[in-house]
Amino acid sequence: MPRPHGFAYEAYESGTVRITHHGHPAATLNGPRAARFLDEVAAGDPQLVMARRTGNHRRGNERTARDHPRNRPRGRR
Repeated sequence: MPRPHGFAYEAYESGTVRITHHGHPAATLNGPRAARFLDEVAAGDPQLVMARRTGNHRRGNERTARDHPRNRPRGRR
């Protein structure tokens, strides 16, 4: 599966963190969630951390799962 890319974040003095994906707003974190996010970014891969926080970490295997016999319509088996 390809590595996540295109994420960016801005941390504000108020403690808010805004995450964007290719320039579009993806998530806003406040308080302890924002602090935890900043700690995770400092310790690991920032792109992967942002993908997990925004829910975009599951991309890539949907096409494979769609073609699995269990997920096909009854006529295509």
